[in-house]
Amino acid sequence: QVQLVESGGGLVQAGGSLRLSCTVSGGTFSNYAMGWFRQAPGKEREFVAGISWSGGLTYYADSVKGRFTISRDNAKNAVFLQMNSLKPEDTAIYYCAASKYGLGTPPKYEYNDWGQGTHVTVSS
Repeated sequence: QVQLVESGGGLVQAGGSLRLSCTVSGGTFSNYAMGWFRQAPGKEREFVAGISWSGGLTYYADSVKGRFTISRDNAKNAVFLQMNSLKPEDTAIYYCAASKYGLGTPPKYEYNDWGQGTHVTVSS
C-alpha cells in the first residue's frame, strides 16, 4: 500500500512563500510520477503541478505558473511544492498524488494514490 503524507501548510500573508512536502512510503517512489492538486471550498479539486518520475518533465496550471515550482528528491522519497508570491485565491487544501508510470500530467484519473491533504491559507 502506497502512503503519501503532506506537510508544510499553514497561514501566510499575500505575497509570502511556503514550501509543501510530501513523503511517500510503501512503493517504489522513483517509478511514480507525482502531482500536486488543490481544492478550495465549493470548488472542484484541480491540478496544480506535476513532475515525471525522472524529474525531466514538469507541468503547471496556468494559475500558478511562474510562482510555484515542483521538485522531487528520489533519494528521500519526497516531492516538494515551492509556492512564492502567494495570493488569497491560492487558499485551499493541497493534496499530493502518485501516478504509476505516468508523466505528471493534469488528469486526475492518471493518479493512483493520494495523501490526506495539508491546509494552505493566504490572508490579504
